[in-house]
Amino acid sequence: MSTHAELIDRFYTAFAARDHEAMAACYHPDVVFDDPVFRDLRGAQASDMWQMLCVRGKDLQIRHSDVQVEGDSGSAVWDADYTFSLTGRKVHNHIEARFRFKDGLIVEHRDTFSLYRWMRMGLGPVGTLLGWLPPVQSAFRRKARAGLDAFVLKRDS
Repeated sequence: MSTHAELIDRFYTAFAARDHEAMAACYHPDVVFDDPVFRDLRGAQASDMWQMLCVRGKDLQIRHSDVQVEGDSGSAVWDADYTFSLTGRKVHNHIEARFRFKDGLIVEHRDTFSLYRWMRMGLGPVGTLLGWLPPVQSAFRRKARAGLDAFVLKRDS
């Protein structure tokens, strides 16, 4: 297994153990993270997001597979099962991840999944009826980002 493949495995093994510090150690200081909810997180912001998810994910279950690496890029598939804390609804999220590496660390991490599918599971009937609308998705992103900012402020105070 290549060093980069081992890095991806280490990242998701740490996530499954909710070890956000080990996850952060896999990231380059200049990392850029992006997914349908958390857009364009840079540097410590990406690690802060994983810390928040690890701390809040009381019943979080993570599995990863299909790790592939070619040169300075790679990919993996991962699944997350958890209870969305705002609604108490069970969520199963299937995510495709893409990576770029620099200096033996992850410098770019982009996760792809259906935000509408997630909103249907996490928000129930409201998500089913309105979750496909761009303004609703934008409002959800803003609320998630505000939650991350509040988490960091509380942690650092």
